[in-house]
Amino acid sequence: MIDLSGKVAIVTGGTRGIGAEIVRTLARQGADVALNYRKSAAEAEEMVKELEGMGRRALAVQADVSSFEDAQNMVAAVVEQLGGLHVLVTNAGMNWDGVIWKMEEEQWDRVINVDLKGTFNYLRAAAPIFKGQNLGRFIAVTSINGLRGKFGQTNYSAAKSGVHGLTKAAAKDLGKFGVTCNAIAPGFILTEMGESMPEQFRQAAIDESAVKRAGLPEDIAWLVAFLASECGRHITGEVIKVDGGQYI
Repeated sequence: MIDLSGKVAIVTGGTRGIGAEIVRTLARQGADVALNYRKSAAEAEEMVKELEGMGRRALAVQADVSSFEDAQNMVAAVVEQLGGLHVLVTNAGMNWDGVIWKMEEEQWDRVINVDLKGTFNYLRAAAPIFKGQNLGRFIAVTSINGLRGKFGQTNYSAAKSGVHGLTKAAAKDLGKFGVTCNAIAPGFILTEMGESMPEQFRQAAIDESAVKRAGLPEDIAWLVAFLASECGRHITGEVIKVDGGQYI
C-alpha cells in the first residue's frame, strides 16, 4: 500500500490536467500538498479547498516556474507553513511549436525557461532541504518527445531531453543523501488539451501506441505516488515511459 502520511509535497502546474490528478492522488495517499499558480488564482484556490475537504493541508503560492527567485520563495513558504518538504514533482510545462527554420528566439527561450530552467529552479531550491534531512523524492514529468524528438518541437524536445539529463545527474549528486530522482515520460494523455486537438491528430497518436488507446492522467499520477513512497526507494536516475507503447 502506498502511504504518504506525514509527507509534504510540491507539485508545479498542479491546477489542471496531469498536474491536478497528481495533486489529488498524493493527497488521497495522505500527503499535504502545495501547488503554484501564475495567473489562475481561482483554480488554485479551488484545488486547495478540494484537498482540505479530504482532510489534507494545502497551500497555493503565486510563482512563475521560470523565476529562480519565485522558486526559492515558494519552497521557503511551504517549509514554513506546512512544516517541511519531502516530495517535489515538477510538472509545469509549455509548448510553443514551430519548425526549426521558422522558430523565433522568443519561442526557444520561453519553452526552455519554463520546461528546463523551471525544473532546475525548483530542484535547486529543494535540494539543500532534501540533503539536510537525508530524505527526498524528486519526480519530473517530461515527455516521450524528449527521448525521440518530434517534428516542429525542437525547443520542447530539447527542453525535455535536458530534464532527463538533469534528473540523471541529480540522482548521482543526491543519492548518498537518501534522495531519489526520476523522470516520467508520458505519451499521449487525454487531458482537456488532448480533447481539444483535431480528431486526426488525436487518432494518429492513439494509432502509434501498442494498446491503441489514449492514456489518462491517473496513469501518470499513480506512478508519481509510487515513486514518492517507500515503494520506490531503490529506483533512481530513471526515465520511465508511460505511453502504452507509443514509442518502443
